[in-house]
Amino acid sequence: MRVSQAVFGVYHHFALAHQLRRYGALGTVYSTYPWRRLRREGVPHEQVATFPWVHGPLMALAKYGLYPSRATRGLDYANARLFDQWLTARIDQEACDALIAISGAGLLAGASLQQRGAKYICDRGSSHARYQWRLVSAEHRRWNVPFGTYDERDTVREEQQYAQADCIVVPSTFAARSFVAEGVLAEKLRVIPYGVELGAFHPQGASDPERLDVAFAGQVNLRKGIPYLLEAFARVRHPRKRLRLLGPVISHMKPVLARLPMENVEVLGPVGRADMMRHLSTSHVLVLPSMEEGFGLVQGEAMACGCPVIASSNTGAADLFADGEEGFIVPPGDADALAARLQELADDPAKQQSMRQAALDRVRHLGGWNNYGDRWIAVLRELLGEGMSRGEEPRK
Repeated sequence: MRVSQAVFGVYHHFALAHQLRRYGALGTVYSTYPWRRLRREGVPHEQVATFPWVHGPLMALAKYGLYPSRATRGLDYANARLFDQWLTARIDQEACDALIAISGAGLLAGASLQQRGAKYICDRGSSHARYQWRLVSAEHRRWNVPFGTYDERDTVREEQQYAQADCIVVPSTFAARSFVAEGVLAEKLRVIPYGVELGAFHPQGASDPERLDVAFAGQVNLRKGIPYLLEAFARVRHPRKRLRLLGPVISHMKPVLARLPMENVEVLGPVGRADMMRHLSTSHVLVLPSMEEGFGLVQGEAMACGCPVIASSNTGAADLFADGEEGFIVPPGDADALAARLQELADDPAKQQSMRQAALDRVRHLGGWNNYGDRWIAVLRELLGEGMSRGEEPRK
């Protein structure tokens, strides 16, 4: 079995690449990032090919706060099409049994491989593109914030990929349900939740029993449900409470935050991995109230640090932990439900501690990224009609 991958940048695809290498199944990883950025991912240079000519300038624009705009949305679409054309020419020159392409990439390349008898798998990290757009755009209308990042051409092209692919892999049952709601046959879908890098996230300190420290980690934007978190936190009764927002504040959120309660809220901006681990380890709970998220990786990272999670049902939480055991799952956009669960932990330190231990036990049982890789290999064997063959035993 020889499997290649196509991805815009990195995402989770280099974790998958390491898993395919563990089975001796990795062909080439094709990415739109330059090699100088990708070398830190640890995949040998000879197994990585790059097309950075459009994505590189987009990264530069984002660095200086010039992204997104109408012009850069056009560049996004051009990047996807040019990358796909380049990928098709490259992959036609290599032996390949299957292509795993992140959604938005691989339409032409996948069709070309299918003509040769290979399989094309669309890897979608979020809900169905059109379903996602409806959820997020509704939030922007609710908060009177322009939704300037949508390009209908991208959605149409994604839907063409969903139709073309032999299989669509998503990271959560929530994401799978969104595809079924949009008319995709359930038989075409496979759910493979992401893993946790257990070597990088582990308890680093402990929470203060005299405080209530709440953490959020991710982009501070409307898609993440930040207004409902702030409204809920303001209602919690505790003499020494604090909410720390860990992540970049997207520009459209600044006027929204000005209208929301911010007492005892610390906006810390982006933090490095070591600081993230420390903040998660010393927090009583991580809250991920997203309106839409295929699978919030930070949930597993928090659990690996001994931090229980309160998450919306649109985050993949149900595929990671049990409601009431390692954390709580609440409806998206429900500040009352968030406030009630936060108050429950504030009033019951013993409950928080039992959830802390349960979170640690649960995430260790999941086995890091190896379980993710094993499930991918099972899907690939199913599609290719293969059993275990020599050279495909995983390396320990």
